[in-house]
Amino acid sequence: MEKTFDIQKIMNLLPHRYPFIMIDRILELVPGDKVVALKNVTINEPFFQGHFPGNPIMPGVLIIEAMGQAGAVLAAKSLPGKQQDSLIYFMSMDKVKFRQPVVPGDQLIFEMKFL
Repeated sequence: MEKTFDIQKIMNLLPHRYPFIMIDRILELVPGDKVVALKNVTINEPFFQGHFPGNPIMPGVLIIEAMGQAGAVLAAKSLPGKQQDSLIYFMSMDKVKFRQPVVPGDQLIFEMKFL
Protein backbone atom coordinates (compact mmCIF):
# COMPACT_ATOMS: atom_id res chain seq x y z
CA MET A 1 0.00 0.00 0.00
CA GLU A 2 1.17 3.51 -0.79
CA LYS A 3 2.42 5.53 2.14
CA THR A 4 2.24 9.00 0.54
CA PHE A 5 -0.44 10.68 -1.57
CA ASP A 6 -0.17 13.76 -3.76
CA ILE A 7 -3.10 16.11 -4.35
CA GLN A 8 -4.50 14.01 -7.22
CA LYS A 9 -4.72 10.89 -5.06
CA ILE A 10 -6.28 12.92 -2.24
CA MET A 11 -8.91 14.26 -4.65
CA ASN A 12 -9.73 10.67 -5.66
CA LEU A 13 -10.72 10.04 -2.02
CA LEU A 14 -12.38 13.35 -1.04
CA PRO A 15 -15.26 15.22 -2.68
CA HIS A 16 -13.66 18.61 -1.91
CA ARG A 17 -12.24 20.76 -4.68
CA TYR A 18 -10.62 24.19 -4.97
CA PRO A 19 -10.97 26.40 -3.04
CA PHE A 20 -12.12 24.09 -0.27
CA ILE A 21 -9.60 21.26 -0.38
CA MET A 22 -7.46 22.02 2.67
CA ILE A 23 -4.70 19.39 2.57
CA ASP A 24 -1.91 19.26 0.00
CA ARG A 25 -0.19 15.96 0.66
CA ILE A 26 -0.38 12.82 2.75
CA LEU A 27 3.07 12.23 4.22
CA GLU A 28 2.25 8.93 5.90
CA LEU A 29 -0.73 6.62 5.95
CA VAL A 30 -1.15 3.48 8.03
CA PRO A 31 -4.71 2.23 7.44
CA GLY A 32 -6.51 1.52 10.69
CA ASP A 33 -3.89 3.46 12.65
CA LYS A 34 -2.85 6.96 11.56
CA VAL A 35 -2.40 9.54 8.85
CA VAL A 36 0.04 12.46 8.67
CA ALA A 37 -1.11 15.24 6.32
CA LEU A 38 0.48 18.50 5.18
CA LYS A 39 -1.06 21.89 4.37
CA ASN A 40 1.21 24.56 2.89
CA VAL A 41 -0.34 27.91 3.77
CA THR A 42 0.33 30.50 1.06
CA ILE A 43 -0.65 34.14 0.63
CA ASN A 44 -2.68 33.03 -2.43
CA GLU A 45 -5.34 31.34 -0.26
CA PRO A 46 -8.72 32.94 -1.10
CA PHE A 47 -9.66 33.40 2.57
CA PHE A 48 -6.74 35.80 3.14
CA GLN A 49 -8.49 38.43 0.99
CA GLY A 50 -10.88 39.15 3.84
CA HIS A 51 -9.28 37.55 6.92
CA PHE A 52 -7.72 40.04 7.54
CA PRO A 53 -6.50 42.59 4.96
CA GLY A 54 -3.02 43.70 6.00
CA ASN A 55 -2.83 41.00 8.70
CA PRO A 56 -3.64 37.65 7.06
CA ILE A 57 -4.57 34.87 9.51
CA MET A 58 -5.99 31.47 8.55
CA PRO A 59 -9.47 31.09 10.06
CA GLY A 60 -9.57 28.50 12.83
CA VAL A 61 -12.60 26.80 11.32
CA LEU A 62 -10.53 26.07 8.18
CA ILE A 63 -7.73 24.59 10.28
CA ILE A 64 -10.34 22.27 11.78
CA GLU A 65 -11.66 21.53 8.27
CA ALA A 66 -8.15 20.51 7.19
CA MET A 67 -7.97 18.16 10.19
CA GLY A 68 -11.32 16.70 9.20
CA GLN A 69 -10.15 16.13 5.63
CA ALA A 70 -7.02 14.35 6.85
CA GLY A 71 -9.21 12.20 9.07
CA ALA A 72 -11.52 11.46 6.13
CA VAL A 73 -8.57 10.15 4.09
CA LEU A 74 -7.65 7.87 7.00
CA ALA A 75 -11.24 6.69 7.37
CA ALA A 76 -11.60 6.09 3.62
CA LYS A 77 -8.57 3.82 3.69
CA SER A 78 -9.45 2.15 7.01
CA LEU A 79 -13.17 1.36 7.01
CA PRO A 80 -14.06 -2.02 5.51
CA GLY A 81 -16.56 -1.85 2.66
CA LYS A 82 -16.37 1.94 2.28
CA GLN A 83 -17.95 2.91 -1.02
CA GLN A 84 -15.95 5.12 -3.41
CA ASP A 85 -18.72 7.75 -3.57
CA SER A 86 -19.92 7.62 0.04
CA LEU A 87 -19.32 10.61 2.30
CA ILE A 88 -17.64 10.58 5.69
CA TYR A 89 -18.87 13.22 8.12
CA PHE A 90 -16.84 14.96 10.81
CA MET A 91 -19.38 15.48 13.58
CA SER A 92 -17.79 17.38 16.48
CA MET A 93 -14.74 18.61 18.35
CA ASP A 94 -14.48 19.56 21.99
CA LYS A 95 -12.10 21.89 23.77
CA VAL A 96 -10.26 23.14 20.69
CA LYS A 97 -7.33 25.49 21.41
CA PHE A 98 -5.22 27.36 18.90
CA ARG A 99 -1.78 28.11 20.31
CA GLN A 100 -0.76 30.73 17.74
CA PRO A 101 -2.05 32.30 14.52
CA VAL A 102 -1.45 30.50 11.23
CA VAL A 103 -0.08 32.92 8.64
CA PRO A 104 1.17 32.75 5.04
CA GLY A 105 4.37 30.72 4.81
CA ASP A 106 3.42 28.33 7.61
CA GLN A 107 3.13 24.60 7.15
CA LEU A 108 0.49 22.70 9.07
CA ILE A 109 1.16 19.04 9.77
CA PHE A 110 -1.76 17.02 11.10
CA GLU A 111 -1.32 13.62 12.70
CA MET A 112 -4.66 11.90 13.09
CA LYS A 113 -5.15 8.59 14.94
CA PHE A 114 -7.88 6.06 14.12
CA LEU A 115 -9.70 5.16 17.34
